[in-house]
Amino acid sequence: MDPARMEQGDGSAEFAPTDQGGGREEFAAMFGATRRGARLARRVAVRHLAAWGHHPGTDLSGTVALLVAELAGNAVRHGRVPGRDFRLAVRLDRARALVRVEVADACALLPPAVRPVPADDDESGRGLLLVDALADRWGAEPRDPVGKTVWAEVSAAATEGR
Repeated sequence: MDPARMEQGDGSAEFAPTDQGGGREEFAAMFGATRRGARLARRVAVRHLAAWGHHPGTDLSGTVALLVAELAGNAVRHGRVPGRDFRLAVRLDRARALVRVEVADACALLPPAVRPVPADDDESGRGLLLVDALADRWGAEPRDPVGKTVWAEVSAAATEGR
């Protein structure tokens, strides 16, 4: 994993607003911090992308589905605090041809910038390696008042029409 591609911030990064007249689409919701909640988050993200013109079966839809699955799965496995849900936000910025996926959970521990590659027989430990391979940029930042947000961005232009 290339640590230069993983960014850690101070929680102040915002998705830059663009033309609200169709140039930007946004969805955000809370999901239960369970495997079922993670699956539902992935399905809902794919449905919203389809409503925005990026239908299932396209590279963008598949990439976003995998990013949501990995980030939501990590929030459930590693960021779960009893009684707390996780938040998923998906944003499409048509002007910048960019999709941003954000998953916020109640655990303040940020993922390490450099992770060892898991052994072949390890059953876990590949999620952020996959995020690193799929995303153009990704990172993690503290979230006020508690927790963290892990985000990933992918170009909508590079995957359009494939």
